[in-house]
Amino acid sequence: MPRLSEVIAALDALWPPASAEDWDAVGTVCGDPDQEVSRVLFAVDPVQEIVDEAVKLDADLLVTHHPLYLRGTTTVAASNFKGRVVHTLIKNDIALHVAHTNADRADPGVSDALAGALDLRVVGPLVPDPTDADGRRGLGRVCELDHPLTVREFAARAAERLPATAQGIRVAGDPEALVRTVAVSGGSGDSLFAEVRAAGVDAFLTADLRHHPASEARAHSPLALLDAAHWATEWPWCELAAAQLDEISDRHGWDLRVHVSKTVTDPWNSHSPSPGAPN
Repeated sequence: MPRLSEVIAALDALWPPASAEDWDAVGTVCGDPDQEVSRVLFAVDPVQEIVDEAVKLDADLLVTHHPLYLRGTTTVAASNFKGRVVHTLIKNDIALHVAHTNADRADPGVSDALAGALDLRVVGPLVPDPTDADGRRGLGRVCELDHPLTVREFAARAAERLPATAQGIRVAGDPEALVRTVAVSGGSGDSLFAEVRAAGVDAFLTADLRHHPASEARAHSPLALLDAAHWATEWPWCELAAAQLDEISDRHGWDLRVHVSKTVTDPWNSHSPSPGAPN
């Protein structure tokens, strides 16, 4: 079995920590570099429910997309929920490793996985990484559909292909407008509207769209907006990342058992439609 340090080195090669945003907190949160790793669990959120799942699975390593401590801390006391997560991990000899914006920028990365889930052909990054001479890394992806769909049909495809959440898919735009090209960005994407307009796409699928940026984007152009749950747009990356680690394990003869959590950790768990609201 490989040591944790060997597995982390392989993951860092996939998602170099240096490519993360300056404000981000990526890398190994806890874990003994010399401990052996035989079972790995991938998930979006390092919350107690996921950590408990890792314990039941007898995992040695939990890899999440979202950081546990994004802004740092002065305590890991078990009297708060993040401290309880750390205590549970250490008591059960489970390491925690985070790949966040470094996984967003990677090739393939979070938005590639999102595009794949929607059966879209990736043309290139929405915001290219200037350090990538091949022009493949960066934030978001510009994509093409295999055949045109209406906004209504494309939204239905997204609702069917992405993991089910209480929110589903919110849509802004003419439901009957044709969609041939799409920009996608896993996670919060309303800081990318300038790049989306510059790409000249017909639709933008992302998450966490706020009222004012969405309203202003609609005023700028007939761009259709599809707003999915944050967790749902990033969960496909877990399957991609697990497949990447499986391939590395096979190549090195590590015989790792790699799992993807299907636990829905989207914070919204129910939805009551307004009577008479548009469908």
